Amino acid sequence: MPEDDRSASVAELETQSGTAAKLFDVRTVIGGLFLVYGLLIGGAGLFPDEAGLAKSQGININLWTGLAMLVVGGLFVLWLLLRPLRHDTGGEETGSAENP
Repeated sequence: MPEDDRSASVAELETQSGTAAKLFDVRTVIGGLFLVYGLLIGGAGLFPDEAGLAKSQGININLWTGLAMLVVGGLFVLWLLLRPLRHDTGGEETGSAENP
C-alpha cells in the first residue's frame, strides 16, 4: 500500500474518531437529559392539580423544578458550544525547549 494511501486512511480515521468523541461528549448527554426532563416536568407543572399543590404547600414545585432543569441543561449546551472539544492530532508540541 503506498504511503499516500495510508496517510489518507489515517487522516480519515482521525476525523471519524474526533466526530464520534464530540457526539458522545458527556456535556451533550447530560445537557440533553436535563433539557428533556425539564420539558417533561415543566410541562406537568403548567397544569397543576389542587392535591399536588396542597402537598407542596401551595408551591408549584413541578414548574419550578422544570424551569431549573431547563436552565441547567441550557448551561451545559452553552458550555459545549463555547468550549468545544479539541481533537489532539499528535503533532509537534509548540514551545518546546529546543526552540529558542
